[in-house]
Amino acid sequence: MNSLRDGDFTVRAGDRYADSEETLAELADAFDQIAGQNAHLASELQRVRREAVRAGRLDERVTPSPGRGSWASSVDDVNQLVEGLAVPVANATKVLEAVAAGDLTRHMDLTEGSRQLRGELGHLARVANRMVDRLALFSRRVTRVAREVGTEGRLGGQAKIQGLSGDWRDAVEAVNTMASRLTDQVRDIAEVTTAVAKGDLTQKVTVEATGELLELKTTINMIVQQLSGFADEVTRVAREVGTEGLLGGQAQNQGVSGVWKDLTDNVNLMASNLTDQVRNIAQVTTAVAEGDLSKKIDVDARGEILELKTTINTMVDSLSAFADEVTRVTREVGTEGQLGGQARVDGVHGTWKKLTTGVNELASNLTTQVRAIAEVANAVAHGDMSGAISVDARGEVAELKNNINLMVTNLRETTRAKDWLTRIAALTQGRRELAEIADLILHELTPLVNAQFAALFLTDELGDGGTDLRMVAAYGADQGDGSSLSPGTPARGLVVQAAVEKKRILITDVPSDYITISSGLGSAPASSVVILPILFEDQVLGVMELASFRQFSDVHLAFIDQFVDTIGVSINTIVASGRTEELLEKSQRLTSELRRRSEQLQRSNAELEEQAALLATASQYKSEFLANMSHELRTPLNSLLILSRLLADNPEGRLSEQDVQYADTIYRSGSDLLQLINDILDLSKVEAGRMDVRPKDLPLAKLLDYVEATFQPLAADRGLDLRIVVDDDVPRELFSDEQRLQQILRNLLSNAVKFTQEGSVTMHVARVPSEGFAEESLRESEAVVAFAVEDTGIGIPPEQLSVIFDAFQQSDGTTSRKYGGTGLGLSISRQIAGMLGGRIDAESEQGVGSRFTLQIPLRTPHSPTAPLGAAGGTPLPASAADRDRHPKAREQAQQRPRPRRPEPPV
Repeated sequence: MNSLRDGDFTVRAGDRYADSEETLAELADAFDQIAGQNAHLASELQRVRREAVRAGRLDERVTPSPGRGSWASSVDDVNQLVEGLAVPVANATKVLEAVAAGDLTRHMDLTEGSRQLRGELGHLARVANRMVDRLALFSRRVTRVAREVGTEGRLGGQAKIQGLSGDWRDAVEAVNTMASRLTDQVRDIAEVTTAVAKGDLTQKVTVEATGELLELKTTINMIVQQLSGFADEVTRVAREVGTEGLLGGQAQNQGVSGVWKDLTDNVNLMASNLTDQVRNIAQVTTAVAEGDLSKKIDVDARGEILELKTTINTMVDSLSAFADEVTRVTREVGTEGQLGGQARVDGVHGTWKKLTTGVNELASNLTTQVRAIAEVANAVAHGDMSGAISVDARGEVAELKNNINLMVTNLRETTRAKDWLTRIAALTQGRRELAEIADLILHELTPLVNAQFAALFLTDELGDGGTDLRMVAAYGADQGDGSSLSPGTPARGLVVQAAVEKKRILITDVPSDYITISSGLGSAPASSVVILPILFEDQVLGVMELASFRQFSDVHLAFIDQFVDTIGVSINTIVASGRTEELLEKSQRLTSELRRRSEQLQRSNAELEEQAALLATASQYKSEFLANMSHELRTPLNSLLILSRLLADNPEGRLSEQDVQYADTIYRSGSDLLQLINDILDLSKVEAGRMDVRPKDLPLAKLLDYVEATFQPLAADRGLDLRIVVDDDVPRELFSDEQRLQQILRNLLSNAVKFTQEGSVTMHVARVPSEGFAEESLRESEAVVAFAVEDTGIGIPPEQLSVIFDAFQQSDGTTSRKYGGTGLGLSISRQIAGMLGGRIDAESEQGVGSRFTLQIPLRTPHSPTAPLGAAGGTPLPASAADRDRHPKAREQAQQRPRPRRPEPPV
């Protein structure tokens, strides 16, 4: 028990204490002590609980008992327990007191000393801290929205807090709703007030509102309505009075009171006073504008209007006095001609004084100037040209002064020039030599216009009638180097240019080495040169060149222009007289020559008529002989050809191969002879004018079929490629002589095939324009069809191209021996082409190929065309030189592709 009393709860009573009375007494005493200690501990615990639970005091502690050991440590444990509970609660109390005081920066400590709070106390601390954080975030967001909306005026702000629920979310949504509604209401009110501030009174507050905001909305709308009515009336009055000039208008605003009524009355009073004042001022100014200076302003006025009234009345008085004086001066000076008058206006200052002084100066200057002008005019009227106006003047009066002085100078120079012209005209009377008159002109004219050098060039029309200009006279022409211009020197450069342009050439900036004017004392360059053509009825008779140390004046230039017109008549008269005498003498010589030639011509005509008759007879005999001989030769020749053909065919096979070759040779030679006879017959018919042309409608396809059927086998037999190309725009039908057209194409294509060893023969049919041809039949045709036959044969040398159309002509002497032929085909073809109204052009390059182009009108004239040789028409171009004389042929030749040499077979 003592051990237990002393707090040793490990001891146990043993058997050794069973019989000891002393031990029992100690046991009872120890028990009593234990009971007392337990009673004290229970009482202290109840007190601490009562203070904590009922009074909420957590600073009470269990009072320790006198016990020791575990009893003392138990009391310490209880006190530590209470202390462990009291500290977090006190900390939480401080945090809640800080939150209640608006301090959201305090948090509960999660540690007590060095011990970490756990369990529900730790959970309580964390919940409290999270609540403080949420409150701080909510406070910041709401404060930001309130600051933006209420202080900074930034409407539209919203508080955004994530993770809220319950009352916190409802509170945030309520704040956002309040901010949104307030934003809408304030913005609508701001729009209306802004529109009112800008003068737009048509806007009204339409946002939904309640309470005081509804009253504010109604009040603002009422203010806008009243302002609109007031503004309309004031604007109307202001427009009528200030803009439209309708004085007397009054603003009428029904149902207004207070300030609005006072404003309306003030506007009406202002408009009424302004109307009376402006009308009175208008009456006076109207009278002044109409020249009535007796009116004055008598309406009541104050302030600046009164000053304006006084100023206008004073101005009217000054204007009246000024007008009287100015009227008097102008009447005396301008109407009555009393020069020297002056205006006197007393008591004027400033502008009125300046106006008076200006009028007086005007009258004084005008008097001086008019008197000076009158003095010079009187002198000129009496023939005195030496005077000049020397008075000072400006503006138009100065121009008048200068013009009158210039007029006097011009009159003086003109009079002098007319006197000089009269003198020159008198001096040239009766003179017949151009050189003499030229010297006289230069010696008189050059000093008169202040020139120091002169030269006169005349056309050499008396000799060959050309425009060759040569110098006939000079003035001061010594060049300072020992040489001088002499008569007969040809004109050059600008002298010739002046004659070509027939107008004056003036050089005002002459180079120093251009012309040197010299005398016995020295030499210097000229500074101005003028070159003038001498004309008569727009015909150049000569050119005169003048040079001076100084620039030629306008008076001198005008005088020179007038002089060359005058001298042109004199020169033309002398030239005409010389020509008349020369023509008379020449006429006499020609008369005698004509008489002699007439006798010779009569004898020659008789001889020519006799020769012409003989030639006509001989030509007729030749043609008849050729026709008869051709007919007589063709009859036995046809029999010879038939028999030789039969022998060459050797149907029974009785002839040897050599005999067949002989027969074939006879047939070919006979065929060539028959072709020669036919060509000679055709040529004789053409020359005799007995070949007829019978045009008819000819389908182009029929003509092309004939060409292909005739020459395709020949070309294939020689290994050539025959091509026929027809353009799309070529007419499908011609009106021409089918037989003659086939004959021409047969000749052209036969030559092309004959003279082409390899390559191709192409016939290109195209439609060409009818402009530019020398032949009238082609120019007047609605269309021209061209048949171009092009080959890649041996070609024709350029020197032979112009003679291949002559009869019995080929490109060289070996052609007939190598290829055969008579040289009549092209000659006959050209003659027939002329009869069809067309022409044949040829172009070739030796070794490359040739192109022969037949060009005929779409419709051949009904009347046959005479042969070119007989009719004497323009020869058709056959060479490049001929094409240069025919632009259309040259253009077509340039547009055609050149013949190309065929490539050798691979």
